[in-house]
Amino acid sequence: MKITKRGEAGFTLIELLIVVAILGVLAAVVIPNVGRFIGRGQTEASATELSNIQAAVTAMMVDNNLSELPNPVAVATDDMGAFPDATSACLTDKLLDPVGTAYQAGDKDGFILYQHDVTADNAVTGLVNYVATQTTKGTYTVDANGTVDQVTTGY
Repeated sequence: MKITKRGEAGFTLIELLIVVAILGVLAAVVIPNVGRFIGRGQTEASATELSNIQAAVTAMMVDNNLSELPNPVAVATDDMGAFPDATSACLTDKLLDPVGTAYQAGDKDGFILYQHDVTADNAVTGLVNYVATQTTKGTYTVDANGTVDQVTTGY
């Protein structure tokens, strides 16, 4: 067993105070910057979601040869299975698929972004997802021309 000599017991009070002061300065610099990055990330995430929904609406309109949406959405929603037009009924508003085949009674109604029935085949294999998930963080409206507006961001 080693016997410690006087003066070799450990750190001095001055050394410990210097270490604590250095840690305090680092924390004062790092914490405000981290908070700023978190806020900016949420803003960018909501802008990206809006851009994705706008691109999906445009792609859906192009795929279905639509120059205007039959039933634009005035009430904001986060359900892409009912956006932008879940009210157009097959055999009434939604008559022909993009290749000119008539829709059948069992086909899905409306022009929607999630689980969209792009072909008139009355089969599950004809379903297309223009967005990755059925629900979004934000809520959206769309006009007849396909311009999407973000009402709430969800963050």
